[in-house]
Amino acid sequence: MAKRNITKKKNIRKNIARGIVCIAASFNNTNVTVTDEMGNVICWATAGGLGFKGSKKSTPYAAQQAVESALAKAKEHGIKEVGIKVQGPGSGRETAVKSVGAVEGIKVLWIKDITPLPHNGCRPPKRRRV
Repeated sequence: MAKRNITKKKNIRKNIARGIVCIAASFNNTNVTVTDEMGNVICWATAGGLGFKGSKKSTPYAAQQAVESALAKAKEHGIKEVGIKVQGPGSGRETAVKSVGAVEGIKVLWIKDITPLPHNGCRPPKRRRV
C-alpha cells in the first residue's frame, strides 16, 4: 500500500473585530456559534462537544461552558465587539447570554431573540373517537 503525504491544515488567524454570537438553546443541548457580520462561521462550541452527556447537556452550567469555550476561540481571531442572537426554549439560554457579557475583553452591542413563532401553526391531529 502506498504511503500518502498527509499534511495538517494550518489554522488561519483572521483579524475580525466585530461578530455575532448565535446561541441555539434546545431542551437537549446548547450550540454556540461565533460568526462575522456577514454570517461566515469563525468558531463554534456545544455543550455535548465539551464532554457533557445526557441530561447534563441541557443545564445552564453546560451552556455557560460552551459560551466560554467558543469565545476563547473567537478571541484568537480578534473578536472584540459582538451582537447576540438567541434561539430556542432551552434552560441554558439566559445563562449563556449573561456569560457572553461576563467574558473579559468582549463588548456586547445588541441582543436579539430569533426564536421562530408560529402564526397559526400546523393542523392539529383529528379528534380521538373512543
